[in-house]
This record gives sequence, C-alpha cells and structure tokens, in this order.
Amino acid sequence: MPSKSPAQSESEHPTGDDHLHDECGVFGIFGDDDAAATTVLGLHALQHRGQEAAGIVAFDGEHFHSHRALGLVGDHFNSEDVISRLPGGQAIGHVRYSTTGEPALRNVQPLFADFKFGGLSIAHNGNLTNAVRCRQELVQRGCLFQSTSDTEIIVHLIAISLYSTVVDRLIDALRQVEGAYSLVAMTQKKLIGVRDPRGVRPLVLGKLDSAYILASETCALDIIDAEFIRDVEPGEIVVIDNDGIQSIKPFAKLKDRFCIFEYIYFARPDSMMEGKNVYEVRKRIGAELAKEKHVPADLVVPVPDSGVPAAIGYAEESKIPFDLGIIRNHYTGRTFIEPSAEIRNLGVRLKHNANSAYLAGKRVILVDDSIVRGTTSKKIVSMVRAAGAAEVHMRVSSPPISDSCYYGIDTPTKDELLASKYTIEEMAELIGVDTLAYITPDGLYKAVCGEARIQDEPQFCDACFTSAYPIPITDHDDGLNPSQLSLLAEVD
Repeated sequence: MPSKSPAQSESEHPTGDDHLHDECGVFGIFGDDDAAATTVLGLHALQHRGQEAAGIVAFDGEHFHSHRALGLVGDHFNSEDVISRLPGGQAIGHVRYSTTGEPALRNVQPLFADFKFGGLSIAHNGNLTNAVRCRQELVQRGCLFQSTSDTEIIVHLIAISLYSTVVDRLIDALRQVEGAYSLVAMTQKKLIGVRDPRGVRPLVLGKLDSAYILASETCALDIIDAEFIRDVEPGEIVVIDNDGIQSIKPFAKLKDRFCIFEYIYFARPDSMMEGKNVYEVRKRIGAELAKEKHVPADLVVPVPDSGVPAAIGYAEESKIPFDLGIIRNHYTGRTFIEPSAEIRNLGVRLKHNANSAYLAGKRVILVDDSIVRGTTSKKIVSMVRAAGAAEVHMRVSSPPISDSCYYGIDTPTKDELLASKYTIEEMAELIGVDTLAYITPDGLYKAVCGEARIQDEPQFCDACFTSAYPIPITDHDDGLNPSQLSLLAEVD
C-alpha cells in the first residue's frame, strides 16, 4: 500500500526505531471448528509483521462475525469472551503496520462487504502502486469509500465487475491493479489466497488435520503444529472449499521478483521463505560480509535483535569472538512520556543498553541489518564508545538503502535515506564509526541463492538498493500523493 505519509518522523518512534517496517501479515483457515482461536495463534506468530492493529472475521455457516482493534493481538484477542463471539469453521485474520491510511479503526483489516452474491472479507499484505488513480476513477463512478486503505479499491472493483462468480470477479479486479500483494479472502463457501504475478510478497499453504491454511509465513503454521504444503506460486489463485483445493493461474507468467528484504530483516528467523530457512540465510549473509569487508577486531557484537544471525555468521567466518555487547529490553512498548527532543535522544536506551564489561578497551565490530536514516545507528555507536570501546566498526548485512519501496514496506522518502545523500565515508563520519561497510549486491545474492546478481534480470526485488523497480509505480510517476486517497486521510 502507498505510504500513509512519505516518511515517519523520528518523533513517531520515541524508542529510537529506525528500521523499515513490513506492512502486515495475513492468515486464513478453512475447515477448523476452532477457526477463530487458531487464527489468533497464527496472528501471534505473525505479530512481527505489524503491531498497530489486528482483526479477525469468521463465518459460522450463516453469519459473518468480526472483531478488529488497534494494538497487539494479545491485547484484544485474549479472552474466551472475544473468541466466543467469532464462531465458525472458517476465518481470516490480519496484523497491520499502517502504510496506507492513518492508524484508525476504519482501516483495520480484514475488510468486509455484502455483495449480491453474498458476503466477502479480504485481507491484504502489499501495496497497490496505482491506488490513487484507481480510487479517483471509482469515486467518479459513484463508489463510496469507507476507509483510506487501498485494499478497499479491490473490494469496489469486485463489486462493479460484470462477471458472475466471486473468483472471476476477483480476477477481473486484480487485472486492473498494479503493485505487490498477497491476499486472503473469504466467502460463505470459500477461502481464497492470491499472490501477485511477480510474487513480491510471501504466502504459504498449509494443513492442520483436515483444515487448510493460508499464511504469510511458515512460523504461523509451526505455532499450531500444522503441516507446510508449499508456497503459493506467483500469480496463483488458490481456492479452498468443501471439495478441496483448486489452483488457478489466470495471469501472464512473469519473472519472479520475491522481496530480498524478507531474508535480510522482515521474516521471522524460524520461517522458511521460498524453500530457504531465513536464519540460515542470514548467517550466510554475515559470513559473506566477513569475506568481503573484514577488519581486524576483538569482538563481533550484533545490534539486537535483527542483527544477531548475521553477526553469528560474521563471527564464525572471521574467527572473532561473538558476544552480546548490547542488551535489548524487550518490554519497552511505546513510552508514555511525551516524545520531546530530549526524551527521543534518550529513547534508544529504553530499547538498548551497552554491556560495558565486554566492550571496554575492545575493537568492536557492530553488525546490523540495515541503516535507514542513521538516527539509531548514531546513538548506538555513541553508547558503545561511551562504554569504553577502543574502536567501533559497523558492518551492514544489506547493501545501502538508497531508494524508497512502493511495494508494501514503510520507507522514508528518498531524500531522507542516508545512503541517497552521502558516500559511505561521509556516513561513517556522521554516525561516528571508525569504518563502515555494507555487503555488496553480489555478496547478498551469493548468500541467498548461491550466485551473483544478474544485472539485466535480477532474481529478487531489490529496488531499494538498485532503483530497478519490477512493477510500475504509476502513482509516484504521475506525481500523485497517497494522502490524496481521501480528504480524511492523515496528512503529515
């Protein structure tokens, strides 16, 4: 979805968060007597993909039931009373990090609508890159929007389609949109999963006893002891009903461009992505980084938690000891203190603290997954130096992020990305390290898939490093601002 604003200001992250954020996670199940309860567990496993809101829609054979709320899954789906109000043998769920529309209840998914053919609920992970244009055309046709989420565009396109079946209407709708998406949808009789033709965003198929499951990641299957069957293929529509599973491939075959940042940061380390264990890939990235950009040092220290697997791989390859020189507090949440400039400067200490006993007098290699604006990196480096480190070298397990993502990742505008404005030497000086180095695109590709990047047709979506956008970014190219989605949309 297009970003709710071009970038989030640092004040919106009082604990010093300076990472990219995935938009959301989706989960669906068909044929389970405790469908809603199972969906809650699946969403717990996907909580890392979105922490602003969660929602579930269930169907009991006669009626749809919905519960949506702002906040974490455990804050709102933690009682028998809530689950009892979501009866039925099929359900879909969603966790959200808002990138289209403000974080308001009306934008919390799954969305639901009544059609002539019956009810339909839909949840979306990704981003429509022609959302503003589509919305303007639909409004001119008389469509009334209830949210500022681009997912509702798909709902309206289904509603006005002249095809008879819900699957044909969905195909008709998706032929009119551009972008990256994984969808789960539910009618009275079907659970439907879809990936865009490039397969940018993940979606997997699983089975629990006789029930079938669709989920963003395999970790959502693991939590309920479900069997992983396979990845939903790019451009595939999976239709699940009482007769079993049907696979439909209505779109022209395109070169797969799975998001490489899933391996670097977004996915949970214990998930399998496109046949690869994420934790193992991250260790290989760290090892490749050590081969490419090694520097003599006494200690390899991860920036927790996302830097840990790459730091382990770096340490193993370089034969330098690995230690937790920075300790993370996992119980920060959002601070209740008004995020003044002074509090923001201290905010990183709410989440990270230097382990001085291990850092004092040491030449330290800090390993992190990425540098976005550099605000958190600068504070962490300062903290490590204050703890007595003799040298601080930063190694980054992604290439420099120099371009915004338009495919479902919340990123700052290009001019706010540190790597778009400064050389690596200038960035090193700005964040206060002795040396700074990133893995190369070729090194990253070698770690992920065993071969170098193919320049004319890369194997993944890596546009945030290369500007090589595999899907048209129509709204951006036309100068259309996502805040134009609605007069009610949040404008920063």
